Amino acid sequence: MMTSQKFIASVALVLTAAALTLSGCGSRAANTNSNAGAQPTVVDVAATQAIVQPIPTYFEATGNLASDAATDVAPAVGGKIAEVNFDVGSYVEKGSVLVRLDDRDARIRLEQAQAQAEQQRKAVDQAVAALRQAQIRLNVKDGEMFNIETFSQVKSTKANLELAEKELTRAQRLFDSGDVSRSILDQRRAQRDALLGQLDEARSNAAVAVKAINSAEAAVATAKTAVATAQTQVDQARKALSDTVIYAPISGYIAERVADPGEFVTPNAPNTKVATIVRTSTLRLKIDVPEASIGKVGIGQGISLQTSAYPDRNFAGTVVRMMPNINATARTLVVEAEVSNGEGLLKPGQFATVRITQSKPENAVMIPASAVRTEGESHKVFVIKDGVAHEHIVQLGLLENGLIQIKTGVAEGELVATTNINTLFDGVAVRQTN
Repeated sequence: MMTSQKFIASVALVLTAAALTLSGCGSRAANTNSNAGAQPTVVDVAATQAIVQPIPTYFEATGNLASDAATDVAPAVGGKIAEVNFDVGSYVEKGSVLVRLDDRDARIRLEQAQAQAEQQRKAVDQAVAALRQAQIRLNVKDGEMFNIETFSQVKSTKANLELAEKELTRAQRLFDSGDVSRSILDQRRAQRDALLGQLDEARSNAAVAVKAINSAEAAVATAKTAVATAQTQVDQARKALSDTVIYAPISGYIAERVADPGEFVTPNAPNTKVATIVRTSTLRLKIDVPEASIGKVGIGQGISLQTSAYPDRNFAGTVVRMMPNINATARTLVVEAEVSNGEGLLKPGQFATVRITQSKPENAVMIPASAVRTEGESHKVFVIKDGVAHEHIVQLGLLENGLIQIKTGVAEGELVATTNINTLFDGVAVRQTN
């Protein structure tokens, strides 16, 4: 019984000690958590003075970005798609192959046209050979005019005829004097008449030869025309073959793909295109300028723009076009600026806030952009005075070379914190480290 009471007393002592130990640990943990939640009494910061410097003046407007060029790529000939070398979002260079069509039919038509052209060229050779034979008969060359009276048969017959005429004249005198008989006179007259017939025949033969030359020349011309027609068909067939390869007409990004292998495409509706290419290396910014500010804008004027995607970055551009009329409903003038987009950060369709620079600069309070803390729609700056940080709500302006304009909230010469600004709060003590 005594032993049992001692055991119970021992257990009670152990439980009491454990409770005291747990109580002490809990107190230390609470103290540790309390110390961890406490704010530091002094924050180390670097600080710099707000300065005043001239900055470009501008007025603000709104605008929308659009591509500098967009084109629908359509096939020039119909056919089945054999190969597609692009996809949506990919970048293509001008002249790169986008689509290849099945070209077997086009190759067959080209071979047929080439064979027909070869036949026509042989026909020209045959016609030229016939012409040369006809020219040899009359001893003329290309472009020479032929005189029938110079034909050899005509010339010899005329010479014989002249002699016969003389013989007939002599016979007539002798007959009149009674020195020859009538039979001799009739014989001379018959010889003369025969030669007259031969001369007509020679002239007819020469005319036939001339006609043969003319016919041969016409045949040559017809054959050459047929060759030209056949060559045109070859050229058309060759173009049809080359048109089975569809090239990118401009460099840019693929905005739409309407082509798949095995699909049949045609230049006619409904499937008249295979892709849409958008050029984005330079963008057009269409700016809505309020009517009251029209006089402040001119071609060649510089602009800067910001987008919600890059709120801390300015993009530069130049006004290049101005519409001739005002929108009667919105009372705005549409002005176009060109914006270089070499990095590809800006996208067609984005909305932009535009600042159109004016010729006369103005003085502005500037501080490092690193001194501004943005929380939602508000912007804060901590002004250091007498070792204490004071929170100021500011209105921001133009960003220039790492410095940002403070329209309200900070005065020239005031000291602003530029480091550890996320740990600062209004009234906290600070120690300047620079």
